Amino acid sequence: MLSAAEATLEQGAEDEAERQRIRTKLYAPPKGYRPQKRARPPGSGMDMSQAQSLAAQLAAEDARMTGRHTG
Repeated sequence: MLSAAEATLEQGAEDEAERQRIRTKLYAPPKGYRPQKRARPPGSGMDMSQAQSLAAQLAAEDARMTGRHTG
């Protein structure tokens, strides 16, 4: 739907500079819009103890797969 609006507006443009101004105005955020800081979504990271536990699990699995022993 936005593409149709863009095409309709661009039809009246006389040159490429005017087309660009139309696109800029059309896709600009609303007046007064202030983007919010994005917080990390829950579950998107792990703490140090979880990372260490995962590293230990990976090392054990690697040792099991290659026949080496960890010590």
